[in-house]
Amino acid sequence: MKTKWILVTALSLVLSGCMTTLDQPKRAADPNAARESFIQLGIGYLQSGDTAGAKGPLSEALKIDPRSASAHTAMALVFQQEGEYSSAEKHFRSALSSEPSNPRVLNNFGAFLLAQERYPEALTMFRRASEDTLYSERSRVFENLGMTYQRMNQPEQAKAAFERALRLNARQPTAMIELARIEFAAQNYVPAWDYYRRFAQVSTQDASTLWLGVQLARRFEDHNSAASYALQLRRLYPASPEAKALSASE
Repeated sequence: MKTKWILVTALSLVLSGCMTTLDQPKRAADPNAARESFIQLGIGYLQSGDTAGAKGPLSEALKIDPRSASAHTAMALVFQQEGEYSSAEKHFRSALSSEPSNPRVLNNFGAFLLAQERYPEALTMFRRASEDTLYSERSRVFENLGMTYQRMNQPEQAKAAFERALRLNARQPTAMIELARIEFAAQNYVPAWDYYRRFAQVSTQDASTLWLGVQLARRFEDHNSAASYALQLRRLYPASPEAKALSASE
């Protein structure tokens, strides 16, 4: 579940603000305009889930400008989605070769490395991305830093990263729920309950978050909330390990 969130986050950072038309662009007299049209077309295919269709226009963009960081990053995401990880990494590294300080490229490459469980390398990318104080998605970089520290069993560093993410954007659901988990594990139930309730106001729930909600609500004798979370867990995820844990707890 967490990996999926990270991958979706990484993809959205590249796709934001891009056109989604699937019409073939005409080559413009201006090579830069043609390159951007092909990149946007490729991203449109990627958004629609057609990775095979995305490769053609992105390849055309790279013919026009072999050093285009945007085209290489989009192509990397195409190959990542297809499970062609060596090709994806090749394009990420080509993008960084062209723009070594681009926070969007660094964050996407970091997310790729995190999904590959290459945690020290992912940390390096996220740390470099976080140095750009003007990057509009900097809060997501700190979320990804926190997720990496979590995977490395470093809860204090993870907590600091998630708190930083929330200072930059108070409505980051991943940071909220991960802080709730960290505080719950440390038996700090008051902040855990606070983070959880904030999370529940801004995000949909899965089996793991509903089970956490049941446990926290019980701690604070909030019987209505506990019953509500339990009902949702049984109805939506009846075969999950969390639903079985719920039944065993009653």
